[in-house]
Amino acid sequence: MTTSVGAFRDDAARLAYERAYVDLAARWPLPFTETVVSTSFGPTHVRTSGTGERIPLVLLHGLNGTGLSWHAVVARLAEDRVVHAPDVVGTAGRSVQTAPLARPADYGAWGAQLLDGLGVERAHVLGYSEGAWFAALLGGRAPERLASLVLGEGVSTLVRPSPKVLARMVGTALFPTRRAFARLDSWLSPGVDVTDEDRELARAAMRFRRRTPWPSPLDDAGLAAITTPTLAFFGAETRLGDPRAAARRVLDHVPDAEVEIVAGGGHGVLWQLPERVLPVVQEFVRRHDPD
Repeated sequence: MTTSVGAFRDDAARLAYERAYVDLAARWPLPFTETVVSTSFGPTHVRTSGTGERIPLVLLHGLNGTGLSWHAVVARLAEDRVVHAPDVVGTAGRSVQTAPLARPADYGAWGAQLLDGLGVERAHVLGYSEGAWFAALLGGRAPERLASLVLGEGVSTLVRPSPKVLARMVGTALFPTRRAFARLDSWLSPGVDVTDEDRELARAAMRFRRRTPWPSPLDDAGLAAITTPTLAFFGAETRLGDPRAAARRVLDHVPDAEVEIVAGGGHGVLWQLPERVLPVVQEFVRRHDPD
């Protein structure tokens, strides 16, 4: 059980991370505001863009990412609504963990408190990779707060990830050189043009000691608790795990679920094939806005 909080290894690591964060922030394409939301697990930093009367969209990033990770697609997602992009508490970023996240369910509680702090009664939530796990936990905790739930490449939320992927990721974490990160990116997410700024922030995040649960597949009851309309999408060629087995678990256990398996897509399919994936996501979300 997790009993402590995450922190950078030292001040030098924290400062290096902050420099990389500022560099990536320069790529954000829209006007934005920054908010710090109080939660019982620590203050959560949120970047908000977009306008409109539609139900807001909350974006939950993947491993070693931040709210900035959405910079390449946020302009499309914010075309007709407010979009909130938090740095998930307990991970490297500008959020600060102050209390243990001891169990996966704590992330569901954090997500509900985040909505409260943002003054959002109901939201659409899109989580990607590890962010899909955070999103699914929120969906099980407070389904009545969500207008829709989108799980992007949430393979490890549903089935065990490939041992080969875990080995490659651990190897890169042990020797986080620029070359190692580039090799991992090209292998795990082929066809995605990862910016130098994204890669440097991910490398800097490796010097953050996390003290949080790691993604593990939700059991059948956990999936059945997600009564929110749910879309799960996967790259057909993802290396993270078996997308078809993951799709079967969604369809078998989430009461109101749809699945899209994108031919030719890898783990980074949203960024690899945005013109095919974004319309599917946007149509699903708009379909679950009130008339």
